[in-house]
Amino acid sequence: MSWFTAYPFPPRQARALYALAAAAAAASGPLYAQAVSPAPHPDEQDLPITIRAEDISGRPDRQLNLARDVELTRGQTRLTADVACYMNVEDEVTASGNVKLWRFGDRYKGDELQLNLETGKGYVLRPEYRMQLNNAQGNAARIDFLGEDVALVRDGTYSTCEGPDPDWYLKSSTLRLDSGRDVGLAGKTIIYFKDVPIIGTPALSFSLSGARRSGWLAPTVGFGSKGKAEVMVPYYFNIAPNRDLTVYPRMMFDRGLQLGATGRYLGVTERGAYNGETHVEGLRHDRETGEDRWRVDSIHTQGLGPGWSYGWNLHAASDDEYPSDFSRTVAVSAERQLLREVRTDYSGQYWTLAARAQNYQVLQDPAATPTNGLAVPRPYDRLPQINFHAGRYDVQGFDWAVDAEAVSFWHPDFVRGNRAVLVGQVSYPWVRPGWFITPKVITHHTKYDLDRANYSGPTKLSRSLNTVSLDSGLVFERETTLFGRAMTQTLEPRMFYVRTPYKDQSQFPIFDTGRAGFNYAQLFSENRYVGFDRVSDANQLTTALVSRFIQPDGAERLRLAFGQRRYLDEPLVRLPGEPVHQSRSDVLLAASGRISETWSFDSGVQYDATGSNLYSSNLSMQWQPARMKVLNAEYRYQRDSFRNVDFSAQWPLSARWYGVGRVSYALRSYGVGGATPVGKGKLLESLIGLEYKADCWIFRMGGQRFVTAAQTTSTSAFFQLELNGLSRLGLGNALETFSKSVPGYTQLNTNVGRP
Repeated sequence: MSWFTAYPFPPRQARALYALAAAAAAASGPLYAQAVSPAPHPDEQDLPITIRAEDISGRPDRQLNLARDVELTRGQTRLTADVACYMNVEDEVTASGNVKLWRFGDRYKGDELQLNLETGKGYVLRPEYRMQLNNAQGNAARIDFLGEDVALVRDGTYSTCEGPDPDWYLKSSTLRLDSGRDVGLAGKTIIYFKDVPIIGTPALSFSLSGARRSGWLAPTVGFGSKGKAEVMVPYYFNIAPNRDLTVYPRMMFDRGLQLGATGRYLGVTERGAYNGETHVEGLRHDRETGEDRWRVDSIHTQGLGPGWSYGWNLHAASDDEYPSDFSRTVAVSAERQLLREVRTDYSGQYWTLAARAQNYQVLQDPAATPTNGLAVPRPYDRLPQINFHAGRYDVQGFDWAVDAEAVSFWHPDFVRGNRAVLVGQVSYPWVRPGWFITPKVITHHTKYDLDRANYSGPTKLSRSLNTVSLDSGLVFERETTLFGRAMTQTLEPRMFYVRTPYKDQSQFPIFDTGRAGFNYAQLFSENRYVGFDRVSDANQLTTALVSRFIQPDGAERLRLAFGQRRYLDEPLVRLPGEPVHQSRSDVLLAASGRISETWSFDSGVQYDATGSNLYSSNLSMQWQPARMKVLNAEYRYQRDSFRNVDFSAQWPLSARWYGVGRVSYALRSYGVGGATPVGKGKLLESLIGLEYKADCWIFRMGGQRFVTAAQTTSTSAFFQLELNGLSRLGLGNALETFSKSVPGYTQLNTNVGRP
């Protein structure tokens, strides 16, 4: 075998000097900048070329004729063939017979080739190819190299499956593979699955690496909440790395054509960062109702300078039945209060000032009436609300905070007016190893200025109250084991005393105040209510005990908690309809943790010690021994309200089949007021699905049923074929449904192309 290494010759040096001069001229105006473009891999041109062959003839400075076991190598480009000819001046090679080409990780095999090593342009006839970026492969009548990063496949195929007989492939008249821009652009295309054509399109674009890019997304065929057929064909605009827009034409055969769009953005300016998302959708003249239907959702946050920001959170719909008619998920169908809020915040080192205007659009359940208990109450509008907070820790041992609020409340049916609140507090924590004591003093000042509209009581009201509290606890530790592992166990007894004098507040309006949920954190709160319209009188003592098991690395493995509040004096401040307090509160018991690497649980019990019965309880457990293996079980009960169970799972059924399912069931239904059970039970949500994972594709299928309103349900069936490196095709969005319905669900494959 003969071989030699050829270095750049003077003509190439001259070309390099010419390119340098042209680049300098480009700085003088846009015309040159448009005419001259740098080579994608400039370092490739300056590398030596190594040539090997059994027979070499010709002139080294002009043309080399190569025969038998030909091999040419320069940098990341390597060529082998039976016969080849290398033109030195043109820096071009032609080859025939068992041609194999490796360029920048991609591989080609064909009958004949021509390639300019300087520009990367050329062609190969009747090739087979494989791309490094996503392991795609195919064959063609011809491939034209339009540059070092761009190849044009003519009358060819494309697939990410391994082997000579792929399970799926697309066949296209032209297929432009641009690895530099990470995009594949196909002309007249038919997608085959198991050699059966399943979809055809006049044009197709996709990402070679699976990254986002502009183009048509896979069409979604499905059924709406009322079971009618619909087709949605989204188009994705990848406007910039930090901006995109998705347009959703959605044809509903029972209602008409709905158009929707979602825009997302984020960025940084000289004044601060910003981000947001807006979704709009509309249906002109709904065939079912004869009305125009629409919905808007917009969220935005932006910095205006150091410590200063503003934003909005806006949601609106055309009518009350919009969630029931158009919802495709449980969460959206249950949404009945749409927030509209504009706010701004300004903060310093130790203080924060916030202002906002807020109201709600209330979407009533179609089955709601004033007497059946299903109607959604309308919250007060805050037009506007101003909040101020300031505070510091450890100022000569003291912690202090001041909160002030001024709000103008408006409601079409109830009392309206203004409320001003000032709350100050100071505490002095003694914290030592093994114990702590924290005395605290809180002063509340509230003033109302009420409107005579919808109201006949006094218009000027005020209230001043002082609260004292004492929080104390001990911490004991010992070394122990839990399930055979070394642990540190703590025992933490705690006592919390609160004293607030009684003041009659029955004439005060209730703008935004309600009973706080009774939980372990609320046991250590000075006020039983959330909001400033009521300050509860208190002479009460809370006792609690917590035990934790902590691993040597600091992670908490298990927590056990017990707590109860005792009322030394009966509380007299109550909300309308609130029952009389007993001498002691319910007992709270809680246990949660990760008892092994695969088992975790969370539980809580609220026990009515006075009535000697259970008020509420919950228990949830999760077993996740490996990826794509998860079992969830949950039980929730509240006296005279609900008793529900929920089971969900993802589990392999065989080497390639996986099952997904969920059942949410109300064991007992209660009537208005909740005192009397009126039924044996009701299915709230059910889901059953199957997934099949092949080497280069995944198939999903299933069905779901869930409650959309008091007397309506939605039933849908779906299937989805996911082609690795291309897209997802099918009826409905099975992957989204599985992810939202099963906690701990693991996607079988993350390598799927998205236009």
